[in-house]
Amino acid sequence: MLRWSRAAAGGLAIALSFSLLLGPALAGTRPLLMFNPPAGLQLTSGKPTNGLQLRTGKVRLDPKFMRQVVPYKTAEKPGTIVVVTGQKFLYLVLGKGKALRYGIGTARDGFEWSGTHRVSNKREWPGWTPPAEMKKRQPGLPDYMPGGMDNPLGARAIYIGSTLYRIHGTNEPWSIGQDVSSGCIRMINDDVVDLFDRIKIDAKVIVL
Repeated sequence: MLRWSRAAAGGLAIALSFSLLLGPALAGTRPLLMFNPPAGLQLTSGKPTNGLQLRTGKVRLDPKFMRQVVPYKTAEKPGTIVVVTGQKFLYLVLGKGKALRYGIGTARDGFEWSGTHRVSNKREWPGWTPPAEMKKRQPGLPDYMPGGMDNPLGARAIYIGSTLYRIHGTNEPWSIGQDVSSGCIRMINDDVVDLFDRIKIDAKVIVL
């Protein structure tokens, strides 16, 4: 069931609470809903002047990408993560024919990958060391960026085996549902915190 909260942030509009589930009736209509930005980001009615500002009314999220429990038939054990990149969904297997589904952002053209691995590490507000290949493509990147609201890994990072890829948060919530990354799986910060708390080291991760 949906629980709505209305927060007055400088005369701003409706905010949706991500801690609860989306009702199936509303999900079928698929209207665009106002998205409340992660803590630390500011909303502005004018043109954003820095990377921590979002323009009022421009950040929206299709309800299908809201965190929700869905029917899911699989032989995988509860606690398994299944990433279906073509759907832009990440499923956490709950068992008994159910999964917790999250909306995600995935790799852009040329950076797609698939495979089966295990969760090798979990970090809160992780620092980021851009890979050498990425620095060649974007020479302006720093050698290292400490964790925080301006870090592209967001609030949490879940490391996938020995790969360079992670399931991590994002400070660009509008990128959910799009092909935007260099191979990592992006989630809204609230969602990656939720997933982080549910899964264990060595959990199975399947990327399709």
